[in-house]
Amino acid sequence: MSSIMHGQTRQKLSDGKPYLNNKTDLRLQPAGQLRVFLLEQKIVSMTAVLRRLAVPRCSLWRCLAVSLRETQRLYHHVLNRDGTRLLAGGRSSLAACRRSESRWQHTEVQESVEVDLKRLEGQDEGIAEVLMCRHRARNALGLVFVTQMRELVSTLSNDSAVRVVIFRSLVPGVFCAGADLKERALMNNSESDLFVHGLRSLMTQIALLPTPTIAAMDGVALGGGLELALACDLRIASYSAQMGLIETTRGLLPGAGGSQRLPRMVGITLAKELIFTGGRRVGGQTALEMGLVNKAVEQNQTGDAAYKAALTLAREILPQAPVAVRMAKEAINRGIEVDIGSAMAIERMCYARVIPTRDRQEGMAAFIEKRPPRYIGE
Repeated sequence: MSSIMHGQTRQKLSDGKPYLNNKTDLRLQPAGQLRVFLLEQKIVSMTAVLRRLAVPRCSLWRCLAVSLRETQRLYHHVLNRDGTRLLAGGRSSLAACRRSESRWQHTEVQESVEVDLKRLEGQDEGIAEVLMCRHRARNALGLVFVTQMRELVSTLSNDSAVRVVIFRSLVPGVFCAGADLKERALMNNSESDLFVHGLRSLMTQIALLPTPTIAAMDGVALGGGLELALACDLRIASYSAQMGLIETTRGLLPGAGGSQRLPRMVGITLAKELIFTGGRRVGGQTALEMGLVNKAVEQNQTGDAAYKAALTLAREILPQAPVAVRMAKEAINRGIEVDIGSAMAIERMCYARVIPTRDRQEGMAAFIEKRPPRYIGE
């Protein structure tokens, strides 16, 4: 048994008009979708910057209020402008459009789900699966896909009941095909730069999830798709999987963390070779030999061998003390970026946060009583 959830409910602005928080308004043309998405990215970035400033809290929220009011004004400007273009190029009259908008305000917009969340139950409770299911575009990293992924990752980061996360694809033979080049072709230079910045931020968000993450690669993982896998803690691939950072064949370089995470995993020299050559793809066995993946498995008839191996690994992590696992991840991730002396100080800090937990007491008691521990994550 399992339960599946996705997304958040529609929000409304102060004037009663609907605002889609990380949702796509189906009435907008692609350019309109892009503008709304980019406006949201600007507010997210501005919020992060303001939180770092040493200003009184009241001043901070006054700044945010001004930013949000401006976004609301720009959003309605974009909506009206694209609505006008739709009228000019379509067959609907202005009155018909207004009637349609009135109905739309009371009707939930049906949007295809491109990324979903599945929470396992029973003995697997605590394992969550991020399901990539954009079948028509081979899980390409488009606006809707990235927005839905960001929502779910944000949900997981605040859920203490989740102990392990598996990223997997429901598209046969594909993990993630990388950038959506059709959408990218509609962007100007500044829009493209801002979108890639948001994509890089998403990968960082995945890397910063407090729980262990596993990428189950049962198929192609190219460009941004491999960068998504690199943002995970662990990677399992089938022998038939194909991986590569192919951006230089498109006149680009890996821009969602690949140029930094790949060298840290396989070494600088090998990473340069893979990125410089661009078109080179490696299979599961080669990826295992170079340290790109933790395990490679023979593909099965159902095409989900890597997922099944990832689930087995998640089940090994699941019974361990959740707080201890989270602190171990933080100590490793932060320590690897600094000198050994500073890394030891980070380890001490993380260890100190584990000492007062009830799980530590339970672990000691279970050892003395010669029984399996029952950790509760406290």
